[in-house]
Amino acid sequence: MANGLGLRPLTARSVVLSTLLGLHPPRLGARGFVRVGELFGIAEGTIRVALSRMVASGDLVQTGGAYELSERLRLRQARQDEGRFPRTRPWDGTWEIAVITAERRPAAERAALRQAMSELRLAELREGTWLRPANLTRDSRPPIVERQCTFLSGRPEGDPATLAATLWDLDGWASTAHDLRALLGKAGTLAERFTVSAAVRRHLLRDPLLPVPLLPDAWPGPDLREHYERYEAGFERVLAEHIFGGD
Repeated sequence: MANGLGLRPLTARSVVLSTLLGLHPPRLGARGFVRVGELFGIAEGTIRVALSRMVASGDLVQTGGAYELSERLRLRQARQDEGRFPRTRPWDGTWEIAVITAERRPAAERAALRQAMSELRLAELREGTWLRPANLTRDSRPPIVERQCTFLSGRPEGDPATLAATLWDLDGWASTAHDLRALLGKAGTLAERFTVSAAVRRHLLRDPLLPVPLLPDAWPGPDLREHYERYEAGFERVLAEHIFGGD
């Protein structure tokens, strides 16, 4: 099924994580995960081992007989939701620029900062300099970003659309979005629908959420979101019946 999009059979850990990321609130009992695992031919014991390992690694928290996302993964869910429902503001042409000013950073901190910058949807212009159009509404920035960076505002001297096209692979993102949009109408079994739903959520996480003037013509982001929301509403009902129908 669309191997070019990387839609491979999910592991037990992926099933658990994708299930919780799609739930609001992200909480489910072990039996629910077992029923989702059945869709992919994953044995009950394998699912339960995955749950135990994810608790031990700090990915999940076990409370009251159910499993919940850890705080770190709840932040990932929030970013995922932002991809579905972007919090944007009118753009006046300004870009936010982050310059790394911290010195002698351990490798782990450098890697963590790179991940945080990507999650903020900034792109790296050159080593130590990240930027994006200032059109997103944010409540705050992660502490690791605040510790290591100084933020500035500015405008490029050249064409901002050309700059955006050098910072993000917009054609590649659009091509995958079109393919996923087609798959939303083709997925038949519950397992296929689950896999496609998770793939769309991941892809929307990678949308740079640029202002319209910086996007190529016929940008598929809004269309993919619109069709996904209709698709997801029906899929969530069917999945809930599968998970809880036997209780």
